[in-house]
Amino acid sequence: MASKLHCSSWADIHPELLGLVLRRLPSHADRVRLRAVCRPWRSSARIPSVPPPLPWLALLDGTFLNIASGVIHRIPVPDGACCHGSLDNWLFLVKSDGGCSLMNPFSRAKLKLPTLATYKAASTFKPSFYKLVVPWQLDSSPDSLVAVLIMGGYNFSTILICQPPVATDSSRGQKPLQHLADVAFFSGKLYAIGKFGNLLILDITGSSAKKPQILAIDSVINSKDYTGDLPEPLLKDVVYMRREYLVECSGRLLLVTRYIRSMDRARGRDSFEHHRTAGFEVLEADLSNIPGRWTRVNNLRGQALFVGKHCSKALLAGEAGCAQEDCIYFICDYPPQKFAADPLRDSGVYNMRNGMITPLLTGTAAALPHRVGQSCPTWLFPTETM
Repeated sequence: MASKLHCSSWADIHPELLGLVLRRLPSHADRVRLRAVCRPWRSSARIPSVPPPLPWLALLDGTFLNIASGVIHRIPVPDGACCHGSLDNWLFLVKSDGGCSLMNPFSRAKLKLPTLATYKAASTFKPSFYKLVVPWQLDSSPDSLVAVLIMGGYNFSTILICQPPVATDSSRGQKPLQHLADVAFFSGKLYAIGKFGNLLILDITGSSAKKPQILAIDSVINSKDYTGDLPEPLLKDVVYMRREYLVECSGRLLLVTRYIRSMDRARGRDSFEHHRTAGFEVLEADLSNIPGRWTRVNNLRGQALFVGKHCSKALLAGEAGCAQEDCIYFICDYPPQKFAADPLRDSGVYNMRNGMITPLLTGTAAALPHRVGQSCPTWLFPTETM
């Protein structure tokens, strides 16, 4: 008598095989579809070693581009609100009346923030952009401190500290600071990049009964002490515009400098029309002694960087369409808001190993039409727990 063949259900597929499939799905939407097949797949698909999905890119018209698939997503936001930045998987929204909040577009959770543009030093100039950073992820620590870098005209800036859901604020003194390029938390401490690439540390104090305050700002690295040559293929006799990003990556605090070159004379009102990125330089903050020093790094220890003036983040690199190891992903984020530059105009992937730049998008996704709007280009990082 023939023995009956045992037919296993798709629900019984081994978790290791699911992991192999997930590693080849860089799109967050595709991973959500996989987990939705059945309950065993949903529980088995939460594998810590799987690289995170590629981020979405916020476009000027308020839509979001999945850079892995080229699919456009429309995320509803409150009436009168525009995206002015992001914080991991949270959107920073500013309403027409100046009201500010953080919104998780996937869980719909919201956190109230102060009306940032009206506070003390920020009210003495017109804010042109915001950068928000936290010492811990808001999903796990919703009462975390939030530091906000507000930049205005003539390179004036200020830093505010708030603690959602209580909309408290604090700034250092009544006068704005001059030229802070970026901020980042590292090992629980807040750092900022000042003029000429000097690294500053901001001493924050506060408790549940007292508003957080910035007590002091001290320099820990003087950029003049670094005398390294430009990395290839950058040229010494070319004048570059620089853009600086401060990013925590694999237990290191990195200063990522972007070199932008004008390829032709502007013929319209947009003076940045023909600017294109030529290369990057990555320095590590050596803080073993004070004052510290910058040292050049040539790899990202299995990570990839996504840089932008509104949000920067390091992700674990992977294979088959996931983030590429030792690569820097960038978008066109440097023109002023009034020029409303397409974030894909000067975008790409810079390989630290060979200095080559490849397109951020390929195929039909690279030719997607993008409409002008009031939102700011920024990265949005979906999480696997969604």
